Amino acid sequence: MAALTGLFLFNRYKYSTAKYFIYFLVYVIVGDFTNMYTWLVYPDKLLGFLMGTLIEKNYWWSTLFWRIGAIMFFAFYYRKVIKNQSFKKVIKYTSYGFLSFSVGYILLNWKAFFTSYFPIISILGAIIVFLCTVFYFIEILRSDEILTFYKSINFYISFAIFIWWLIITPIVFYDNYTSYEVSVYQRDWDYIKLRRFIYLSANIFMYSTFTFALIWCRPQKK
Repeated sequence: MAALTGLFLFNRYKYSTAKYFIYFLVYVIVGDFTNMYTWLVYPDKLLGFLMGTLIEKNYWWSTLFWRIGAIMFFAFYYRKVIKNQSFKKVIKYTSYGFLSFSVGYILLNWKAFFTSYFPIISILGAIIVFLCTVFYFIEILRSDEILTFYKSINFYISFAIFIWWLIITPIVFYDNYTSYEVSVYQRDWDYIKLRRFIYLSANIFMYSTFTFALIWCRPQKK
């Protein structure tokens, strides 16, 4: 819904930094649909030949696409949005440090990269997001933008992702309880159902906020 709204209203935002956010929403759709390839990794389905291979499960893709990719996007985006040069430098170097650490950690835990999530990467990624949003809030508090903050799409984006990561981050410590073996259904389904409910609720809140912001706000041209 948010991505389609962004594409429909793209001409409104094509001369503002918000266009990059619309690109990101499309990237999320492509990434999420790609993540669903595991639905076909079963003996009698299209991708059954992947059983027993390193990419039988989608932990590797989720880590690259969301836990690293999304964080690097937000670091890039807020460097476009924020004007304070000191804040920009902090975001730049911490995000590069995060990327370097993530690559190194994956290389040192190569086999686990394909069979589990890495909580440390998720936690560090959340810190980057919190850093970006807090810097943005500090900047608008110090400027005249505080008088019209409710008209800024970047305010709603910052508010939504701050709350989303605040809700989701504690769950990463239990993500590996969702691990599975193909065709084996003995899992902690009570926890999995709770996790799905939390993610669904958080996603509805976040993407509804994005959709509202794209419709309600007007672009801030650069």
